[in-house]
Amino acid sequence: MSAARTRAWLPGSVLKWAILAAIALVMLIPMYILVISAFKPQAEIIGQPLLIDPATFTIEYLQRALTSEKFNVVRAYGVTLSFVLLVNAFGIALASPVAYVIARGRKKWHMGLLLLFVSGLFIPGQVTLIPVVFVLRMLGLINTVPGFILFETAATLPVTIFLFSAYLRTVPRDIDEAAALDGAGQIRAFWACIFPIMKPVVATIVVLNSISVWNDFVSPQIILGPSSGIYTVTTGVYAAVGQYSTDYTVVFPTLLLAILPAVIFFVFMQRHIIGGLVAGATKG
Repeated sequence: MSAARTRAWLPGSVLKWAILAAIALVMLIPMYILVISAFKPQAEIIGQPLLIDPATFTIEYLQRALTSEKFNVVRAYGVTLSFVLLVNAFGIALASPVAYVIARGRKKWHMGLLLLFVSGLFIPGQVTLIPVVFVLRMLGLINTVPGFILFETAATLPVTIFLFSAYLRTVPRDIDEAAALDGAGQIRAFWACIFPIMKPVVATIVVLNSISVWNDFVSPQIILGPSSGIYTVTTGVYAAVGQYSTDYTVVFPTLLLAILPAVIFFVFMQRHIIGGLVAGATKG
C-alpha cells in the first residue's frame, strides 16, 4: 500500500515542483539581468542582455558607481538607513497603543477602527501620493525630511496595526489584570508587561517596513525632490539618466548597490517574518 501511494504521489509532486521551478526561473530573470549587467560594457548590455563574456567581465563599473561625483552611494546609504530607523521607531510607537486598544476593546467601534486602518492596505500608494503632496505643500512640509518621514510612517500604519492587533488578541488578558492588581495603569501595563512579549511580531514589522522604506523610489523622488538636496539610495539611479541618453554602465551598478543591502537583510531576517506571523497565529 505504501509503495502504491508513493508511485501515485511522485508524478504529481514532480509536476508541482517543475511548475514552481519554472515560475521561479521566470521571476529571477530580471534579477539575473540586473546582476550581470553591472559588470558589462554598454554595448553588451544592449546587444546581449542575457549573456556575459568572461573577457569583458569587470568590476570597474561597480567601483565607478561607488566613487561617482554625481551620486555619493555611501552618503545615500546613511540617509536611507536613518529614514528606515526613524520610520520604524515612529510607526511602532504609534501603532502599538492603537493596536492594544483595538485588541482589548469589545465594542463595535473597535472593530470599525481596525477595518478603517486595514482598508489602507487596499489603496495603492500612488493613488494617495498626489493628495499627500498637496497637503504637505499646505503645511510647508514638501521637500523636507519631516514631511517625508510623516508620509512613510503613515504608510506603514495599516499593516503594522493589523499584525499587532492580531497578535495582541492571542495574548491572555490575565497579564493586564495582574498588572492592574499591582497598581499599574493601562499605559504602564502595556509598555511594561505587554510590549516586551511582542518581540516576534515587532521583528516581523521591522523587517517588512525596513525593506519597504529602503526600496521606495517614487515617494522620496516626489516628496523630497531634487531641490532638497537629499537623496536616498534608490533615487540615485537618476544620476545616470540623461535627457537624451542613459548610461547603463552607471544605472545597473547603482541599482545593484541599492538593492544589495535589502536582499542581504531579508535573507538573514526572513525567519523573523515567518516566526512572527506563526507566533501570532498559534500563541495562546
